[in-house]
Amino acid sequence: MTDPKDTINIENVVASTGIGQELDLQSVAMDLEGADYDPEQFPGLVYRTTDPKSAALIFRSGKIVCTGAKSTDAVRRSLDIVFEKLRELQIPIEDDPEVTVQNIVTSADLGEDLNLNAIAIGLGLEHIEYEPEQFPGLVYRLEEPEVVALLFGSGKLVITGGKEPADAEAAVDVIVDRLEDLGLLG
Repeated sequence: MTDPKDTINIENVVASTGIGQELDLQSVAMDLEGADYDPEQFPGLVYRTTDPKSAALIFRSGKIVCTGAKSTDAVRRSLDIVFEKLRELQIPIEDDPEVTVQNIVTSADLGEDLNLNAIAIGLGLEHIEYEPEQFPGLVYRLEEPEVVALLFGSGKLVITGGKEPADAEAAVDVIVDRLEDLGLLG
């Protein structure tokens, strides 16, 4: 059997940073090629990078949120591109702005079908939400690591709320251990 940790795949990394000054987004949008800015639809300017693929949401406050990257390195490289483009517009930005990872979304596969009804009963209602008529997955809130895992009948997992890739590995270990203890896995 494949170790479920070997199936972990980062789907999305969300990180935030700031440049410490307010921006005139209308002006930036006109000068920054490829920028999307429609304040009636969304209050921020959207600037997409292609390599690595991501979207930077740039706000008037100078806050920037980067989403869509597949690794923490890719987030950093994407934001470096954004910083460079803003510097080209004569916007002063310090050399190495602090970047904070807010959320890492990962997927994994336990390699076998799951009985979500039995899991809901076994794990106890204080840590789970399971309403199959509302959503096909079971929502499992872990305390350590502090993440939320969505378990599906197919054995697939989505883990969200991690701050580093190791959180997903720790969550898979906890889930596998709990399900094995309950006799609900392999």
